Amino acid sequence: MIKKIIAGLCLLLSTVAFAQENNASPYSFYGIGDVKFRGTAENRSMGGIGVLPDSIHLNLQNPATYSSLKFTTFTVGATSGSTKFKTETENMKAGRTTVDYIAVALPFNKFGVAFGLMPYTAVGYRIKNTVTGTDGLTLDRQFDGSGGINRVFGGMSYQITPKFSIGADFQYFFGDIETTSLTGLPLGALQYATREKNASDYSGVGANIGATYKTRINNKWEYYASATYTTEASLTSTSNREIATVSVTSSGSQVVVDQIDLVVSNKDYKLPAKFTIGTGFGQARKWFVGAEYTNQQANELGGRFDGTTTNAQFENSSIYAVGGYFIPKYMSYNSYLSRITYRAGLKYEKTGLVLAGESINDYGVSLGLSLPLSGNIGGSNLNIGAEYGQRGTTNAGLIQENYFNVFIGLSISDKWFVKRKYE
Repeated sequence: MIKKIIAGLCLLLSTVAFAQENNASPYSFYGIGDVKFRGTAENRSMGGIGVLPDSIHLNLQNPATYSSLKFTTFTVGATSGSTKFKTETENMKAGRTTVDYIAVALPFNKFGVAFGLMPYTAVGYRIKNTVTGTDGLTLDRQFDGSGGINRVFGGMSYQITPKFSIGADFQYFFGDIETTSLTGLPLGALQYATREKNASDYSGVGANIGATYKTRINNKWEYYASATYTTEASLTSTSNREIATVSVTSSGSQVVVDQIDLVVSNKDYKLPAKFTIGTGFGQARKWFVGAEYTNQQANELGGRFDGTTTNAQFENSSIYAVGGYFIPKYMSYNSYLSRITYRAGLKYEKTGLVLAGESINDYGVSLGLSLPLSGNIGGSNLNIGAEYGQRGTTNAGLIQENYFNVFIGLSISDKWFVKRKYE
């Protein structure tokens, strides 16, 4: 029955993952959008750290952890978020509900195998502004963007010794991004406006390599260390461009008067390499505290066909995160609350995007619970978390985002491939 449920969910949610509109941020205007995957629900509840190998939870941030699993594990996660956009003079709100990841892992003695899919980046914005030239001419401009890049991965890890494991993921990126810019005189001043629409399909491959180390201290404490390196990946884009004269009605709809289709040469882009190191210690099935640092090379995906991102610069990005969990009594038989895992974390991210001389930074706090699901030998659970954070600034005429996300993850673990015994 569990296998049928997993197969059905994979089919349904994979369709949703590819089709969803999963972003609402003006900062996704730059490059190929915002990076969406921040870890599974249980890891996001701890600030996004991926230090800990787990026997019943799939850690999608470090492939070396797959060999720590004791059961076949299926995991799926989703987020519902609300963001308040703030400038020096205005406030607006937007919300999105999205599927974050779908993955399955299978343990084979010292080996672990995992595969799945997830949105990698997302583009979603609508920006309007008015520009006055040196000649005094005023132009209304509107920019719209949607789409993003998805990632399919398959990986394996091997436990070299009881203390040390290595692993690797091989990834295929694919997706499409559509951007539109509309320029014209204020409504009613001129009959027509000019619209440029660019549709780009992206594809490419990459890899993620990881290692974990764990040992016991004084036969009581457990120490963990982890490292991952994501290789630089090449993305090839195939693009189509439309230049059109349009008539804009009072309701905002656009009627094409004349249109020209242009051939745009294919381009190759680079997804920057990054590395992550982490460490932590704790007591098994009782408590854990860890910290993690990520550094990524500067992004070169800043350009657009219409040349509107020339004011953007990119620098190396970095993430600092701390987090942990606490379980009052893992094997309690008379108190369900004692078997719940309580999680918390903090993060600070330097996104690498620089606008008008201002670095766009992101910081947040997260809390979460792992609720055990009874009646399953593998220790399945429902993971619920929330995070509150802030990205950007109102300085230099920029936009500050205050976001609140509620995320949920289902982790189903069970024993597969068990040989039946008859007496």
